[in-house]
Amino acid sequence: MKPTAIVVAPGRGTYNREELGYLARHHRAEAAMIARFDAARAAEGQEPISSLDGATLFSGPTHTRGDNASALIHACALADFRAIDRDRFAIVGVTGNSMGWYVALACAGALGEADGFRLVNTMGTLMQRHLIGGQLIYPFGDEDWRPIPGRRAAIEAAIAAISARPGHVLGLSIDLGGMLVLAGNAEGLAAFEATMPKVDGRFPMRLPNHAAFHTALQAPVAAEARTLLGRELFGQPALPLIDGRGAIWWPKSTDGGALRDYTLGHQVCAPYDFTAAIGVAAREFMPDVFILLGPGTTLGGAVAQSLIAAGWRGMTDKASFQAMQADTPRLIAMGRDDQRPLAT
Repeated sequence: MKPTAIVVAPGRGTYNREELGYLARHHRAEAAMIARFDAARAAEGQEPISSLDGATLFSGPTHTRGDNASALIHACALADFRAIDRDRFAIVGVTGNSMGWYVALACAGALGEADGFRLVNTMGTLMQRHLIGGQLIYPFGDEDWRPIPGRRAAIEAAIAAISARPGHVLGLSIDLGGMLVLAGNAEGLAAFEATMPKVDGRFPMRLPNHAAFHTALQAPVAAEARTLLGRELFGQPALPLIDGRGAIWWPKSTDGGALRDYTLGHQVCAPYDFTAAIGVAAREFMPDVFILLGPGTTLGGAVAQSLIAAGWRGMTDKASFQAMQADTPRLIAMGRDDQRPLAT
């Protein structure tokens, strides 16, 4: 019997300098699909993803823009999904982080190739056009990937206190393993940075070209998206989908209208619980492996920490995860050259 796998799609922030040329290196066989995506971008007056991927130099202002990054990441992740060896793995479910939910919809077949790209490109473009608020990230776990007692409560208390100030907006955006992604307006984010102690000389860390995803500030984006993306795009998934609440959308029993309502409603304007999504995937499907699609590898730590939080296969900390990985790899990151052959 083939090993079972849950596939995890990455979100924004995963196509960086090291990923430049990812499509060219790994997916020459997907030239026809990439050409179709390029044509869709050209129809909107946007730079082709093949040109962005094929640039001589990585440009932060260009490659991390929502309207460019979303399309690039989607193309890389979907091509990676198609490259998974189905003779070696039985895929039993798909999930993703934040923007990765849109990728997951396409991987699972709830949206066709063209409609999946239309969804992610539309959302990335709208986010960039409006660019409401911003995001930062702050850890509540220690170097061994265990929660620091009282740290999360302190973060939540700071959020509540700052949000109570006039003109300040701040809230949870993504529950991300051992970290919290917070989102808000400029005043709210600056107040948090001034309030919380520095950690590892990096945190709180602002995320460039990121809007206040998964908060009520994105209501205008969600409303405009609903005028552009109709019910007809959303169909039955061929694979179970685990969303940002930990809810499962099953094949043959999914209401397309409800799936659209979640995707262009709650998923945009309410916190995204990636930790819960991974925990539900681990407990409900008990897969043999989790396969993390590229580009990038930055989501690997969050997946591992989410599995530790769920107590999956007895993991309790970073050391136990690493011991398991050394014995029997349970997390395969396709963005890593040493792990990619394990999936393809």
